[in-house]
Amino acid sequence: MRKLRGHRVAVDQGEVHLFSDFATDGEMWTGEGTRERRQRVEFAEPFSAPPVVQVGLSLWDMDCERNIRADIAAEDVDAQGFVIVFRTWSDSRVARVRMTWLAIGETMGADDWEVD
Repeated sequence: MRKLRGHRVAVDQGEVHLFSDFATDGEMWTGEGTRERRQRVEFAEPFSAPPVVQVGLSLWDMDCERNIRADIAAEDVDAQGFVIVFRTWSDSRVARVRMTWLAIGETMGADDWEVD
């Protein structure tokens, strides 16, 4: 459990249009092999330490004739941002994906400063 000082709790959120492969016959839509898309997301302002990040699907356009498989994650989280990840595999065909994210953590206070 992470305990935050109430007056320093910061929340940032956003949405990422990760890909749209159906119009161009991209690899997510062709449904062959292991496929993955990653995109770095920067926070509006840095947190004082890596926050907790939750990701979700806000648009998921899949081929209905195949099994639906997806793995979503927030990886490489640091105080400035993280990498949002979508993976699928086998014969799943994904036309497009839009993902949302929410970060909660401590922000820098007026009395905080770094010594180099």
